[in-house]
Amino acid sequence: MDTQGYLDMDLLRFTTAGSVDDGKSTLIGRLMYDSKSIFEDQLEAIEASSERRGDEQVNLALLTDGLKAEREAGITIDVAYRYFATPKRKFIIADTPGHIEYTRNMVTGASTANLAIILIDARNGVIEQTCRHSFIASLLGIKHIVVCVNKMDLVDFSEKQFEKIKKQYEEFSAKLNISDINYIPISALKGDNVVDKSKNTTWYKGATLLKTLETVEINADINFDDSRFPVQRVIRPQSKKFHDFRGFAGKVEGGIFKVGDQITALPSGTVSKIKKIYLGDNEIEETYPPMSVTLTLEDEIDITRGDLISKTDNQPQVLKELDVMLCWMNDKPLTPRGKYTIRHTSNETMGMVLGIDYKVDINTLNKSEDDSPVSKNDICRVKIKISKPLMIDSYSKNRGTGSIIIVDNGTNETVGAGMII
Repeated sequence: MDTQGYLDMDLLRFTTAGSVDDGKSTLIGRLMYDSKSIFEDQLEAIEASSERRGDEQVNLALLTDGLKAEREAGITIDVAYRYFATPKRKFIIADTPGHIEYTRNMVTGASTANLAIILIDARNGVIEQTCRHSFIASLLGIKHIVVCVNKMDLVDFSEKQFEKIKKQYEEFSAKLNISDINYIPISALKGDNVVDKSKNTTWYKGATLLKTLETVEINADINFDDSRFPVQRVIRPQSKKFHDFRGFAGKVEGGIFKVGDQITALPSGTVSKIKKIYLGDNEIEETYPPMSVTLTLEDEIDITRGDLISKTDNQPQVLKELDVMLCWMNDKPLTPRGKYTIRHTSNETMGMVLGIDYKVDINTLNKSEDDSPVSKNDICRVKIKISKPLMIDSYSKNRGTGSIIIVDNGTNETVGAGMII
């Protein structure tokens, strides 16, 4: 494949989730190993490491368990990102921990994913962690779920057991907002139905995991209707060659912008038209997500970092009070009516949590209205008042303009991630 063909290939971001020892890291290692996506020196390194640990065979989990201390402890405790490619698609994997105390890590790993792989141990079926991870995937707007019933070799590749687990998951997932769910019987350790079709599951007529990942349709997931362009930087070179140049650089978060389109700059409400669109040094006629470009306008109008450009006939809401589903990520509990920095696209403002409507029990999906503190890994619905208006969409409509992060003013730590309702 030529370089341009490689660059033009689709990119699928996916996350893996399951309970401890469900085989997430082994599955990703198997995907990379069987699709020939690891280098010889990587293979030699994990072979040597497996031998030192006394493993009977090459421990493919070591490909994703990124930090030495984590590997020695025997668990993955952070989000390990890995990249691989096949002739049909490029992939970025976020391997997230299974423990409930690392819910925040899964939120991080899943926040940019198109698809989630939910691993279920064939011996145990659907358990609390399965429900928790699936709920988080739904909450974060992931539209495609692949349920991998793993360790099928330990239940003699039983079709009856696979169908039983499939029915369990279907009953639970009916409560979630996920439209596309696939079920695959696999053995990550042995390789069954991961890259190659298994001879042990002749009763299974569906695609392998890799084939599913290569062919899942993700273009429809992008919002091409609502044009959103948060301004990251105002470009004024002030050189002889570009004496009067004034461009607005940023990443397109939604919709399609074309030269000549009438736009409105928010929050000012000033109207203009797109004069030129630059991708690097090249002029182009239109731009769409997730391209990073520079726009110039027909009129000299006042726009700064944090402003948002949208089409005049399709504008976001401009609000000073937000309704948010919040995942708390810090050891220190949320301070009711405490002041925090709110970051949204390229914008930043001060905010105060006015009240907590309810917390969600992420194992049962029940709502709890108790007044206990919001602690690390809790998910709750809150109202936040902000000191200046933000240009927002609901998270379900646009992930980019529908998400916020909350920062502690004293420590500058990210303490929460929110999805605007």
